[in-house]
Amino acid sequence: MMNCIIVGMGGFLGAVARYLIGLIPINPQSGFPVKTLLINITGAFVIGLVVALGAKKDWNPQLTLFLKVGICGGFTTFSSFALETNQLMERGAGWWAMLYVALSVVGALAAVYAAQYLIAR
Repeated sequence: MMNCIIVGMGGFLGAVARYLIGLIPINPQSGFPVKTLLINITGAFVIGLVVALGAKKDWNPQLTLFLKVGICGGFTTFSSFALETNQLMERGAGWWAMLYVALSVVGALAAVYAAQYLIAR
């Protein structure tokens, strides 16, 4: 029961942070979902840091749960990513959709790697 409360508190913070970033007035003419891309890459970097630091510093498992599942889970936006990719394709912007998918996947993987590399040094 306590773990559910811990995840919920983290999820609240992550979701609010995501909402606030969504208010930033960045709206490219192309409709390219820049904010979601940045949220996902940043979230991947943070989760990489959390996992690497948690293991290196032997963090309390509940702290790791709060940060990894709660905050990062509430902050990242995979469902929005899927919807926006589909919307780009429906508008006939297939190249933008492919670019978005490639940048999201490669960017997120690179962010996790970079975070873990920084901690390992």
